[in-house]
Amino acid sequence: MARWLSFFAEYNFQVEYKPGRLNVVADALSRRPDYAVHKADANAIGVARTSTPSSSLLDDVRSAYTKDADAKQLLDYFAAPSDKSRQKLAKHLRARVHRYRVHNGLLLYSAVDDNADRIVVPDDHELKLRITYEYHDAPTSGHQGREKTYLLLTRDFYWSHQYKWVRKYVRVCEVSQRVKPAPFSQAPLQSLPTPSECWQSISMDFVFGLPPDNKRRTGIVVFVDRFSKMVHLAAVPAEVTAKQTARLFVDMVFRHHGMPIDIVS
Repeated sequence: MARWLSFFAEYNFQVEYKPGRLNVVADALSRRPDYAVHKADANAIGVARTSTPSSSLLDDVRSAYTKDADAKQLLDYFAAPSDKSRQKLAKHLRARVHRYRVHNGLLLYSAVDDNADRIVVPDDHELKLRITYEYHDAPTSGHQGREKTYLLLTRDFYWSHQYKWVRKYVRVCEVSQRVKPAPFSQAPLQSLPTPSECWQSISMDFVFGLPPDNKRRTGIVVFVDRFSKMVHLAAVPAEVTAKQTARLFVDMVFRHHGMPIDIVS
């Protein structure tokens, strides 16, 4: 700014205001469209849905039907549907057979509250784990909670007791448990009250992993007076017991300063 002020000081000119709608020439020079900064529209940016079932996964689902009794019954029925073959179905399948259909070798199921077709997954533990992993652990899934994972999964797949399966899967997911918000509000951080006398309140702690002394002790116990900051230290073994710690407290603190009101550990 100072350089431009010095530059313009060499000229004798008069500044006159001109409304923007009349200042066409200046606008044309300062607002060239090829100089415009292009901003991305946040609403136009999206992530492709990568949780769509892959062809290899669908092939594995078809193969697993041969090992599932319910799936085999349904596929046999739809291969030649009739009242006779319907009666051969298991009772729990017969009552809901109208909700099933077959498309490209895949069993599809529609729930009571909608008409969306979902791929029926046979009773194969490893296959269920693989599918749930794609809808919960994949980068675009983001380790969602139980409800959101269930909604994502049931958008494409169906099997018995699916909600119970998802609940158990999310419960044992290490990442989900680590980032899960606490169900209760945490107490606010508060500073400890300042003691009014020496050795009225002390803090104690252990430090381990130190070089061993002549008795092969690799730790120390620290007693600190919170008022005067006076410190007592004592060497301890790595396997120090509560009884040994109590004896050190009596010998190093109680004997010289009496019993403190509180101990912060």
